[in-house]
Amino acid sequence: MKVLTFGEVMLRLKTPEHLKILQADTFEANYGGAEANVAVSLATLGDDVSYVTKVPEHQVGQAAVNEIRRFGVDTSRVLRGGGRVGIYYFEKGTNIRPTSVVYDRAYSAIAMAKAEEFDWKKLLDGVDLFYFSGITPAISTEIEKALENALALCREKKIRVVCDLNYRGKMWSTKDAQRVMRRLMAYVDVCIANDEDFESSLGIPAYDGDMSRGIEQIESYKEGMLEIQKQFPNCKAVASVLRNLYAVEDGDWMGIYLKDGKFYESPVHKVHSFEAVGAGDAFGAGLIHAMLHDFEPQKAIDFAISASVLKLMIQHDANVASETEIEQIMKQGGTNLQR
Repeated sequence: MKVLTFGEVMLRLKTPEHLKILQADTFEANYGGAEANVAVSLATLGDDVSYVTKVPEHQVGQAAVNEIRRFGVDTSRVLRGGGRVGIYYFEKGTNIRPTSVVYDRAYSAIAMAKAEEFDWKKLLDGVDLFYFSGITPAISTEIEKALENALALCREKKIRVVCDLNYRGKMWSTKDAQRVMRRLMAYVDVCIANDEDFESSLGIPAYDGDMSRGIEQIESYKEGMLEIQKQFPNCKAVASVLRNLYAVEDGDWMGIYLKDGKFYESPVHKVHSFEAVGAGDAFGAGLIHAMLHDFEPQKAIDFAISASVLKLMIQHDANVASETEIEQIMKQGGTNLQR
Protein backbone atom coordinates (compact mmCIF):
# COMPACT_ATOMS: atom_id res chain seq x y z
CA MET A 1 0.00 0.00 0.00
CA LYS A 2 1.45 3.34 -1.13
CA VAL A 3 0.92 6.58 0.82
CA LEU A 4 1.46 10.11 -0.50
CA THR A 5 1.58 13.16 1.78
CA PHE A 6 1.47 16.77 0.55
CA GLY A 7 2.59 19.87 2.43
CA GLU A 8 5.41 22.26 3.28
CA VAL A 9 8.74 21.32 4.81
CA MET A 10 10.39 24.09 6.82
CA LEU A 11 13.72 24.85 8.42
CA ARG A 12 13.25 24.66 12.19
CA LEU A 13 15.47 26.95 14.24
CA LYS A 14 15.29 26.09 17.95
CA THR A 15 16.75 28.06 20.82
CA PRO A 16 19.18 26.19 23.10
CA GLU A 17 17.72 24.73 26.28
CA HIS A 18 14.77 26.90 27.36
CA LEU A 19 16.09 30.25 26.16
CA LYS A 20 13.63 32.74 24.74
CA ILE A 21 14.19 33.85 21.17
CA LEU A 22 15.07 37.29 22.50
CA GLN A 23 17.97 35.75 24.44
CA ALA A 24 19.35 33.35 21.86
CA ASP A 25 22.57 33.95 19.92
CA THR A 26 22.61 30.46 18.39
CA PHE A 27 19.89 28.19 17.02
CA GLU A 28 19.75 24.43 16.44
CA ALA A 29 18.79 23.71 12.82
CA ASN A 30 16.50 20.88 11.79
CA TYR A 31 13.64 20.34 9.33
CA GLY A 32 9.98 19.53 9.75
CA GLY A 33 6.39 20.16 8.80
CA ALA A 34 3.16 18.28 9.44
CA GLU A 35 3.00 16.18 6.27
CA ALA A 36 6.78 15.62 6.22
CA ASN A 37 6.56 14.43 9.83
CA VAL A 38 3.82 11.95 8.97
CA ALA A 39 5.83 10.66 6.01
CA VAL A 40 8.96 10.13 8.13
CA SER A 41 6.98 8.36 10.84
CA LEU A 42 5.35 6.02 8.32
CA ALA A 43 8.68 5.25 6.67
CA THR A 44 10.19 4.50 10.08
CA LEU A 45 7.34 2.04 10.63
CA GLY A 46 8.26 0.32 7.37
CA ASP A 47 5.45 1.68 5.20
CA ASP A 48 5.83 2.70 1.54
CA VAL A 49 5.45 6.49 1.56
CA SER A 50 6.22 9.39 -0.78
CA TYR A 51 6.20 13.10 -0.04
CA VAL A 52 5.29 16.02 -2.30
CA THR A 53 6.37 19.60 -1.68
CA LYS A 54 8.38 22.27 -3.49
CA VAL A 55 11.81 23.43 -2.38
CA PRO A 56 14.54 25.60 -3.93
CA GLU A 57 17.42 23.97 -5.77
CA HIS A 58 20.02 25.45 -3.43
CA GLN A 59 21.75 23.74 -0.50
CA VAL A 60 19.09 24.53 2.11
CA GLY A 61 16.37 23.03 -0.07
CA GLN A 62 18.52 19.96 -0.68
CA ALA A 63 19.26 19.63 3.04
CA ALA A 64 15.53 19.57 3.76
CA VAL A 65 15.01 16.82 1.18
CA ASN A 66 18.01 14.88 2.52
CA GLU A 67 16.60 14.97 6.05
CA ILE A 68 13.30 13.45 4.93
CA ARG A 69 14.89 10.93 2.55
CA ARG A 70 17.35 9.54 5.08
CA PHE A 71 14.50 7.93 7.00
CA GLY A 72 13.28 6.04 3.93
CA VAL A 73 10.73 8.45 2.45
CA ASP A 74 10.56 8.54 -1.36
CA THR A 75 11.34 12.16 -2.30
CA SER A 76 11.42 11.62 -6.08
CA ARG A 77 8.13 13.53 -6.45
CA VAL A 78 9.42 16.72 -4.78
CA LEU A 79 9.28 19.77 -7.07
CA ARG A 80 12.31 22.06 -7.35
CA GLY A 81 12.46 25.82 -7.81
CA GLY A 82 11.72 29.07 -6.04
CA GLY A 83 13.81 31.23 -3.78
CA ARG A 84 13.58 30.09 -0.18
CA VAL A 85 12.64 27.45 2.35
CA GLY A 86 10.10 28.58 4.95
CA ILE A 87 11.40 28.91 8.51
CA TYR A 88 9.87 28.52 11.92
CA TYR A 89 11.53 29.54 15.15
CA PHE A 90 10.88 27.19 18.06
CA GLU A 91 11.09 28.30 21.68
CA LYS A 92 10.68 25.42 24.10
CA GLY A 93 8.46 26.26 27.06
CA THR A 94 8.58 24.87 30.55
CA ASN A 95 6.15 24.56 33.45
CA ILE A 96 3.66 27.46 33.14
CA ARG A 97 5.56 29.16 30.28
CA PRO A 98 4.12 27.87 26.98
CA THR A 99 6.10 26.72 23.98
CA SER A 100 6.23 29.45 21.34
CA VAL A 101 6.52 29.31 17.54
CA VAL A 102 7.27 32.21 15.19
CA TYR A 103 6.65 31.64 11.47
CA ASP A 104 8.79 33.12 8.70
CA ARG A 105 7.29 31.26 5.76
CA ALA A 106 5.96 33.99 3.44
CA TYR A 107 7.28 33.78 -0.14
CA SER A 108 8.63 30.26 0.35
CA ALA A 109 9.02 28.05 -2.72
CA ILE A 110 5.74 26.24 -2.12
CA ALA A 111 3.88 29.42 -1.13
CA MET A 112 4.82 30.96 -4.48
CA ALA A 113 4.06 27.82 -6.51
CA LYS A 114 1.21 27.70 -9.02
CA ALA A 115 -1.47 25.02 -8.92
CA GLU A 116 -0.68 23.82 -12.43
CA GLU A 117 2.90 22.91 -11.43
CA PHE A 118 1.56 19.82 -9.66
CA ASP A 119 0.90 17.07 -12.21
CA TRP A 120 -1.36 14.94 -10.06
CA LYS A 121 -1.80 12.20 -12.65
CA LYS A 122 1.91 11.47 -12.24
CA LEU A 123 2.16 12.37 -8.56
CA LEU A 124 -0.73 10.08 -7.58
CA ASP A 125 0.34 7.21 -9.81
CA GLY A 126 0.29 3.98 -7.78
CA VAL A 127 -0.95 5.75 -4.63
CA ASP A 128 -3.50 4.04 -2.37
CA LEU A 129 -3.85 6.66 0.39
CA PHE A 130 -3.42 10.45 0.30
CA TYR A 131 -2.76 12.51 3.44
CA PHE A 132 -2.92 16.25 4.03
CA SER A 133 -3.52 18.58 6.94
CA GLY A 134 -5.41 21.86 7.26
CA ILE A 135 -2.05 23.64 7.21
CA THR A 136 -1.55 22.92 3.51
CA PRO A 137 -4.53 24.84 2.03
CA ALA A 138 -3.69 27.73 4.37
CA ILE A 139 -0.33 28.24 2.61
CA SER A 140 -1.81 30.08 -0.40
CA THR A 141 -4.84 30.13 -2.68
CA GLU A 142 -2.77 28.40 -5.38
CA ILE A 143 -1.84 25.55 -3.04
CA GLU A 144 -5.49 25.36 -1.99
CA LYS A 145 -6.36 24.89 -5.69
CA ALA A 146 -3.58 22.34 -6.13
CA LEU A 147 -4.84 20.39 -3.16
CA GLU A 148 -8.42 20.37 -4.38
CA ASN A 149 -7.23 19.15 -7.78
CA ALA A 150 -5.46 16.29 -6.02
CA LEU A 151 -8.53 15.44 -3.98
CA ALA A 152 -10.78 15.41 -7.04
CA LEU A 153 -8.44 12.94 -8.72
CA CYS A 154 -8.30 10.85 -5.54
CA ARG A 155 -12.08 10.53 -5.70
CA GLU A 156 -11.93 9.56 -9.37
CA LYS A 157 -9.22 6.96 -8.71
CA LYS A 158 -10.82 5.76 -5.45
CA ILE A 159 -7.75 6.69 -3.41
CA ARG A 160 -8.52 6.92 0.32
CA VAL A 161 -8.05 10.39 1.82
CA VAL A 162 -7.03 11.13 5.40
CA CYS A 163 -7.16 14.71 6.71
CA ASP A 164 -5.91 16.14 9.99
CA LEU A 165 -7.83 19.42 10.33
CA ASN A 166 -4.82 20.90 12.17
CA TYR A 167 -6.08 24.50 12.47
CA ARG A 168 -3.36 27.18 12.67
CA GLY A 169 -4.61 30.58 13.77
CA LYS A 170 -1.27 32.17 12.77
CA MET A 171 -1.96 31.22 9.15
CA TRP A 172 -5.63 32.01 8.58
CA SER A 173 -8.87 33.05 10.27
CA THR A 174 -11.60 30.67 11.37
CA LYS A 175 -13.83 32.19 8.67
CA ASP A 176 -11.35 31.35 5.93
CA ALA A 177 -10.58 27.94 7.41
CA GLN A 178 -14.25 26.99 7.54
CA ARG A 179 -14.90 28.26 4.02
CA VAL A 180 -12.12 26.07 2.65
CA MET A 181 -12.12 23.04 4.95
CA ARG A 182 -15.87 22.49 4.80
CA ARG A 183 -15.55 22.27 1.02
CA LEU A 184 -12.53 19.94 1.13
CA MET A 185 -14.19 17.66 3.67
CA ALA A 186 -16.43 16.40 0.87
CA TYR A 187 -13.41 14.38 -0.32
CA VAL A 188 -12.25 13.07 3.08
CA ASP A 189 -12.67 9.43 4.16
CA VAL A 190 -11.02 9.69 7.59
CA CYS A 191 -10.86 12.91 9.63
CA ILE A 192 -8.63 13.73 12.60
CA ALA A 193 -9.98 16.58 14.74
CA ASN A 194 -8.28 17.71 17.95
CA ASP A 195 -9.25 20.41 20.45
CA GLU A 196 -10.17 23.64 18.65
CA ASP A 197 -10.09 22.00 15.20
CA PHE A 198 -13.79 21.06 15.35
CA GLU A 199 -15.05 24.61 15.67
CA SER A 200 -12.22 26.60 14.08
CA SER A 201 -12.06 24.46 10.94
CA LEU A 202 -15.65 23.22 10.58
CA GLY A 203 -17.82 25.39 12.83
CA ILE A 204 -18.80 22.37 14.92
CA PRO A 205 -18.61 22.90 18.70
CA ALA A 206 -16.92 20.14 20.72
CA TYR A 207 -14.35 21.71 23.07
CA ASP A 208 -14.56 24.75 25.35
CA GLY A 209 -10.89 25.80 25.19
CA ASP A 210 -9.90 24.65 28.70
CA MET A 211 -6.77 22.57 28.14
CA SER A 212 -6.76 21.39 31.75
CA ARG A 213 -9.95 19.36 31.29
CA GLY A 214 -10.09 18.09 27.72
CA ILE A 215 -10.65 14.48 28.78
CA GLU A 216 -13.57 15.51 30.96
CA GLN A 217 -15.22 16.86 27.81
CA ILE A 218 -15.22 13.47 26.10
CA GLU A 219 -19.01 13.44 25.62
CA SER A 220 -18.97 16.76 23.76
CA TYR A 221 -16.08 15.49 21.65
CA LYS A 222 -18.17 12.46 20.76
CA GLU A 223 -21.09 14.69 19.82
CA GLY A 224 -18.77 16.72 17.60
CA MET A 225 -17.44 13.57 15.92
CA LEU A 226 -20.96 12.35 15.22
CA GLU A 227 -21.83 15.77 13.82
CA ILE A 228 -18.86 15.59 11.43
CA GLN A 229 -20.18 12.33 10.04
CA LYS A 230 -23.70 13.73 9.85
CA GLN A 231 -22.59 16.80 7.90
CA PHE A 232 -20.03 14.93 5.80
CA PRO A 233 -21.46 11.43 5.23
CA ASN A 234 -18.53 10.41 3.02
CA CYS A 235 -16.34 10.54 6.17
CA LYS A 236 -16.20 6.94 7.35
CA ALA A 237 -14.22 7.48 10.57
CA VAL A 238 -13.18 10.29 12.94
CA ALA A 239 -10.36 10.27 15.48
CA SER A 240 -9.37 12.70 18.24
CA VAL A 241 -6.71 13.22 20.88
CA LEU A 242 -8.04 14.41 24.25
CA ARG A 243 -5.73 16.02 26.80
CA ASN A 244 -5.66 17.36 30.32
CA LEU A 245 -2.60 19.62 30.36
CA TYR A 246 -1.37 20.77 33.77
CA ALA A 247 1.91 22.32 32.59
CA VAL A 248 3.92 22.31 29.36
CA GLU A 249 5.55 19.02 30.33
CA ASP A 250 2.80 17.31 32.34
CA GLY A 251 -0.55 15.98 31.26
CA ASP A 252 -2.94 13.11 30.65
CA TRP A 253 -3.51 11.97 27.05
CA MET A 254 -6.02 9.61 25.45
CA GLY A 255 -7.49 8.94 22.02
CA ILE A 256 -11.01 8.21 20.81
CA TYR A 257 -12.05 6.74 17.48
CA LEU A 258 -15.47 6.67 15.83
CA LYS A 259 -15.78 3.93 13.25
CA ASP A 260 -18.81 2.04 11.94
CA GLY A 261 -21.06 3.82 14.42
CA LYS A 262 -19.08 2.75 17.49
CA PHE A 263 -16.67 4.66 19.74
CA TYR A 264 -13.35 3.16 20.81
CA GLU A 265 -11.37 4.72 23.68
CA SER A 266 -7.69 4.26 24.51
CA PRO A 267 -6.30 4.13 28.05
CA VAL A 268 -5.32 7.46 29.61
CA HIS A 269 -1.55 7.98 29.44
CA LYS A 270 0.13 10.11 32.10
CA VAL A 271 3.15 11.81 30.56
CA HIS A 272 6.02 14.12 31.38
CA SER A 273 7.03 15.29 27.93
CA PHE A 274 10.55 16.08 26.76
CA GLU A 275 9.58 18.10 23.69
CA ALA A 276 5.91 18.84 23.08
CA VAL A 277 5.94 19.11 19.29
CA GLY A 278 4.79 16.74 16.54
CA ALA A 279 2.62 14.56 18.75
CA GLY A 280 -0.44 15.20 16.59
CA ASP A 281 1.48 14.19 13.46
CA ALA A 282 2.66 11.03 15.24
CA PHE A 283 -0.97 10.25 16.09
CA GLY A 284 -1.98 10.67 12.46
CA ALA A 285 0.87 8.46 11.25
CA GLY A 286 -0.01 5.83 13.83
CA LEU A 287 -3.62 5.80 12.71
CA ILE A 288 -2.64 5.56 9.03
CA HIS A 289 -0.24 2.70 9.80
CA ALA A 290 -3.11 0.92 11.57
CA MET A 291 -5.35 1.45 8.53
CA LEU A 292 -2.73 0.15 6.12
CA HIS A 293 -2.34 -3.02 8.15
CA ASP A 294 -6.03 -3.59 8.92
CA PHE A 295 -5.75 -3.24 12.69
CA GLU A 296 -9.01 -3.75 14.56
CA PRO A 297 -10.46 -0.35 15.66
CA GLN A 298 -9.50 -0.76 19.32
CA LYS A 299 -5.93 -1.67 18.43
CA ALA A 300 -5.83 1.19 15.93
CA ILE A 301 -6.63 3.88 18.49
CA ASP A 302 -4.38 2.30 21.11
CA PHE A 303 -1.51 2.24 18.61
CA ALA A 304 -2.12 5.82 17.42
CA ILE A 305 -2.19 7.35 20.92
CA SER A 306 0.83 5.29 21.99
CA ALA A 307 2.75 6.67 19.01
CA SER A 308 1.64 10.17 19.97
CA VAL A 309 2.75 10.05 23.60
CA LEU A 310 6.02 8.36 22.69
CA LYS A 311 6.79 11.25 20.32
CA LEU A 312 6.68 13.58 23.34
CA MET A 313 9.92 11.92 24.47
CA ILE A 314 11.71 12.36 21.12
CA GLN A 315 13.49 15.51 19.92
CA HIS A 316 12.81 17.24 16.60
CA ASP A 317 9.59 17.14 14.60
CA ALA A 318 9.15 13.54 13.47
CA ASN A 319 8.38 10.41 15.45
CA VAL A 320 11.28 8.08 14.62
CA ALA A 321 9.93 5.28 16.82
CA SER A 322 9.64 1.70 15.59
CA GLU A 323 6.51 -0.41 15.68
CA THR A 324 8.08 -2.52 18.44
CA GLU A 325 8.71 0.57 20.59
CA ILE A 326 5.15 1.80 20.11
CA GLU A 327 3.67 -1.61 20.86
CA GLN A 328 5.65 -1.71 24.11
CA ILE A 329 3.86 1.47 25.20
CA MET A 330 0.56 -0.17 24.22
CA LYS A 331 1.30 -3.22 26.36
CA GLN A 332 2.05 -1.08 29.40
CA GLY A 333 -1.20 0.84 29.02
CA GLY A 334 -1.79 4.03 30.97
CA THR A 335 1.07 3.33 33.38
CA ASN A 336 3.61 3.42 30.55
CA LEU A 337 5.67 6.51 31.24
CA GLN A 338 5.56 6.71 35.02
CA ARG A 339 8.15 3.95 35.53
